[in-house]
Amino acid sequence: MIDKKLLDIIVCPETKKSLKLADKSLIDKINKLIETGNIKNRAKKTIEVKIDNGLVTIEKSDCLYPIREEIPILLTEESISLNQIK
Repeated sequence: MIDKKLLDIIVCPETKKSLKLADKSLIDKINKLIETGNIKNRAKKTIEVKIDNGLVTIEKSDCLYPIREEIPILLTEESISLNQIK
């Protein structure tokens, strides 16, 4: 779990907006797509490793920054466009 103090200071590297933890239902959908090889990151690479959690912007969440082994991956090219989620 991400420390609350860390969550209070990190922001989206692209928009500089505050981030929050994603809903479990969204993480479950993304992990199902990862299992079937049907989701790519913004660098257009198929994601092969499930995520533990994710961060989305508080306002208008259109991408998710994955969290693996309690480490947020705040790289734009590693983020996941939520337009792929149905």
